[in-house]
Amino acid sequence: MRLDKLLANMGIGSRKEVKELIKKKSVSVNGKIIKSNLSIDPEFDRIECNGQVVEYQKYVYFMLHKPSGYLSATRDQEQKTVLDLLKTEDQARSPFPVGRLDKNTEGLLLLTNDGQLAHELLSPKKHVDKTYFAKISGFVTENDVAEFLQGVDIGDYITKPAKLKILKAKEVSEIEVTITEGKFHQVKRMFEAVGKEVLYLKRLTMGSLELDSTLKLGQYRALTDQEIQNILEETKG
Repeated sequence: MRLDKLLANMGIGSRKEVKELIKKKSVSVNGKIIKSNLSIDPEFDRIECNGQVVEYQKYVYFMLHKPSGYLSATRDQEQKTVLDLLKTEDQARSPFPVGRLDKNTEGLLLLTNDGQLAHELLSPKKHVDKTYFAKISGFVTENDVAEFLQGVDIGDYITKPAKLKILKAKEVSEIEVTITEGKFHQVKRMFEAVGKEVLYLKRLTMGSLELDSTLKLGQYRALTDQEIQNILEETKG
C-alpha cells in the first residue's frame, strides 16, 4: 500500500496534507525518516507520524443509530445517505451499510468495509435474527402472532416464521418482531397482509449486535473488540 493512502485512511489527513507531512520529514517507517512517498507493508512495517505510532486497521466496523430521512446507501445524487453522518476520516475508509433500512426506518445499522462479513451476515443460509420495535395502526392479536409464526403470504413470497411479541394491544399497538430474512419492506408488508399498517419502525438488534442505548439518533461508534468477535463467530461455518 502507498504510504500516503495508509496515512489518509487512518485519519491523519487528506492525501495532500499527508504528502506535506512526508515532505516535512514528520513521517518515519521502521525508524527511518521518509522523504518521499513509497510502498509499505501495513502488516509488518512500523509507521510513525510526529512521533506517534500509526496503528493500521484493515477493516472498520461502526454501529450507527440511523435516523429517519437518510438512505441506506453510499451515495445519492439528490438525497442524504447514512455516510453523510460519518466524519470525513471515517468516510475515507469506504464503509458501506450492511443491508438496508428504509429511508424512514430508524435504528441499528452496521457500517463496514469488510465485504466478506457483510456477505455472511446477509446470507439467507445464516438466518441471522433481526429484531424490530414497531407501532402499528390497529389491535395486534394472538391470531397475528400465530400467523407470523407460520409465515405470512406477502404477495410474491411466503415469509419464513417470525416471532411477534405484543407489548401493547390498542388502537395503536406496540410490538417487537424478529425475522430471519430481509425482503424488501418485509415487516411493513407482513402487517399489511394481516390488515394493519406500520406507523413507526426501529431496528433493535442484528444477530448478537444490539443498538447501544446511549447513542442518540444520528450518532455512531466503533464496535468493541467483543462485539466484532461475536459477529465474526456467528457468521462462521
